Amino acid sequence: MKRNIKLILEYDGTFFHGWQRQKLSPTIQEVLEQALSKLTGEKIHVIGSGRTDAGVHALGQVANFYTKTTIPCEGFLKGLNSILPESIAIKEAKEVEHGFHAQYSAIAKKYIYKILISEVRSPLFAKRAWHINSKGLNIQKMNEAAQYLIGEHDFSSFKASGSEVKSNVRKIISCGFKELDQETFLPQGSKVIVFYIVANGFLRYMVRNIVGSLIEVGLEKKEPHWIKELLLLKDRKQAAKTAPSWGLYLKEVFYK
Repeated sequence: MKRNIKLILEYDGTFFHGWQRQKLSPTIQEVLEQALSKLTGEKIHVIGSGRTDAGVHALGQVANFYTKTTIPCEGFLKGLNSILPESIAIKEAKEVEHGFHAQYSAIAKKYIYKILISEVRSPLFAKRAWHINSKGLNIQKMNEAAQYLIGEHDFSSFKASGSEVKSNVRKIISCGFKELDQETFLPQGSKVIVFYIVANGFLRYMVRNIVGSLIEVGLEKKEPHWIKELLLLKDRKQAAKTAPSWGLYLKEVFYK
């Protein structure tokens, strides 16, 4: 029987067209499968916990694959990290039960979204956070608005236009904004805030669409209860623009 190996990955999504393999564009899945095939001498198919879109990063993406090789898990960890480009790293390799499936065994995921609030752009945060030039971002109101999202709702107003799924209902377990300690290399007066969200599943662009609308509240163009109204409207056209992909990170995948 083939062994089932679970991987935890970190990657910079800047130069990739997302996770899922595509014919003409480089993807995380393709590069990882090529590295595994080189290491094992087998044709390897990697299962990811879910797709991350072009430009989106990961701190804790989970994947699994089946193999006949006897390479120990430590060998996979060291071997893959010696083959993969600097933009992708394996943080953990572990043999798991045969029935484990990175996607279908997951019960929840956590994403974070980084926002740099600064009058001056930061090259060190380029493609790592959404730069917003505004001192007047009201974080208290954004947190108030975010509370309307918690629970089980139809998130049609926050899904990508044209995407088709069986149900637009998802359950958000927790979400909100936190301010990070000011980094020493940030311009004076700048700060980084992080939106975190944990849910049992996500629609395409759901987190980025939520962030885009919460920023409207933070800029005081909308009141916090507007988020509740958007949920009831179930109309993507009524929500704000989509936040850019480079601020989004898949932080963690939860399993039973």
